[in-house]
Amino acid sequence: MDRLSALTEQIRLFARERDWDRFHSPKNLSMALIAEAAELLEHFQWATEEQSNALEARKLQQVKHEVADVFIYLIRLADRLNIDLVAAAGEKLELNKQKYPADKVRGDARKYTEYD
Repeated sequence: MDRLSALTEQIRLFARERDWDRFHSPKNLSMALIAEAAELLEHFQWATEEQSNALEARKLQQVKHEVADVFIYLIRLADRLNIDLVAAAGEKLELNKQKYPADKVRGDARKYTEYD
């Protein structure tokens, strides 16, 4: 069993042991995911680019926990919808390669609809 599958199973068991499956609808999980992403954002909201790249140890630990919360909810949502996250990410990366060909967009952060 790979690490992602093992973690998915741990998250399933965590929810099952607490009788939370009934609360973990895709709608609720997607809202929880956004709430956790907002908590992550709060750590960077007023930081400069330089500050965001040089977090002190205490702040980095807090950010790590928020990233973990986002990851856990994302895994749980994908699991409830029977989405293979690794396969979906690979598929999306291939689509993005088509939208953003490296030779055309290198060093330019515009959206794909803004390119010639």
